[in-house]
Amino acid sequence: MRFLASALVSLLALAGNVVAKSSTGDSILVVLDPSLDKKDYSRFFGGLEDRGYRLTFRAPKDTSPPIAEYETPTFSHVILFTPETKTYAPDITPQSLVGLLSENTNVLITLSPKQTALSSLATEFSLIPPPPGTPLVSHYPAREEPATIIPVPVPKSPLLTPGTPPVWFSGAPHALGNSPYLVPILRGTPECFGADSLEDSGANALVDASEKLGEGLWAGSNLGLVTGFQTLKNSRVVFAGGITLFSDEYANKTLPDGRPSGNERFVQDVSAWVFQESLPLRIESTTHHRVNEDAPPEMYTTNDQIVYTAYISAYDPETSSWKPYSGITDLQLEFTMLDPHLRIPLPPVAGEPGKYQVQFRAPDRHGVFKFVIDWRRKGYSFLRTSTTVPVVPPRHDQYPRFLSAAWPYYVGAISTSVSFFVFAALWLAGDVRSEKKKDLKTQ
Repeated sequence: MRFLASALVSLLALAGNVVAKSSTGDSILVVLDPSLDKKDYSRFFGGLEDRGYRLTFRAPKDTSPPIAEYETPTFSHVILFTPETKTYAPDITPQSLVGLLSENTNVLITLSPKQTALSSLATEFSLIPPPPGTPLVSHYPAREEPATIIPVPVPKSPLLTPGTPPVWFSGAPHALGNSPYLVPILRGTPECFGADSLEDSGANALVDASEKLGEGLWAGSNLGLVTGFQTLKNSRVVFAGGITLFSDEYANKTLPDGRPSGNERFVQDVSAWVFQESLPLRIESTTHHRVNEDAPPEMYTTNDQIVYTAYISAYDPETSSWKPYSGITDLQLEFTMLDPHLRIPLPPVAGEPGKYQVQFRAPDRHGVFKFVIDWRRKGYSFLRTSTTVPVVPPRHDQYPRFLSAAWPYYVGAISTSVSFFVFAALWLAGDVRSEKKKDLKTQ
């Protein structure tokens, strides 16, 4: 009976994964600070549940449910709504959160102008937080709200819905490092800056802010407000500079021009990306063979004509399934031995969704080569695959009988041989005639 019950639970869990909204699972652990009211974020949490996610809530200092057991994550995703929390349970540390990412668990983190453990964690992902107590300030456009509550335009991005209205933001900015794995999602406006005081009516306020912050002026559109990071294993983490971005208050708040804000749409797009609903790709399989053949050979010969094929699919959250995807137009194939000997486009095949194919000639050099696809674009899942094949020189009976480039040598050898035989024949014939003449004289 106990076996039947455990089997039923396993089947239910498997079914939940099959119909999961996310490509990696639908269970979410929400770590909510006790000072925050869950009702203030009902539209965000309700939207996640409407999309098929199962939310589990706990406080930062609670030990149950655990974030991981026996070094295995117990949830597919983690949300940390703890912008000002300084102490956590033993299972929530910067090291454990990094470990979750290595196990393909996605994390959404909210920050604040106060210094916390999560602020120091952000530096591990090439984000540079400002000094404590430095909120984002802007006086434009003119509005009734305080200078720390700013309407920010939503940029064009493949992970955001086109035409999303500006969003209300209040919180701390951060500067972006040089990591190529950063995915900027929302940046500050050109008129915004970081300051520890709102008494900035004079022009000297910017100079004072510059001196107090110590690393130059934190201002303009170079500041990040919401930034993502994608690891080499394609797990994702998002750092949001303010938790109010997800609140019902900002979702219901109208913009200075009277339009509704885009906060609700924006946070849905951000959560869809970080939970791998949007823009997840994967390589289903790859094949290679000679022209006019179907099976991959054990080895190739130099100058062989090779056909390489890759099948790529994208996750469809509407059907919770992977479907063939032909939307990549800049995919490349590398045929490498230490360094790429060939780097050629790998275009999609017309009329065959998800199929990318190219034909090329193997280089005139033998060795151990690799077929390599290494496609990395901001926002999309990284595509990486490698297949090792040997390339050998032709066998002794595979070389052509005559080489066109060697005809001068052929002609020289033949002419020398013919000349030698002609000369030898003439010489021998000349000796016979002289002997005959001597015999006649003696007679």
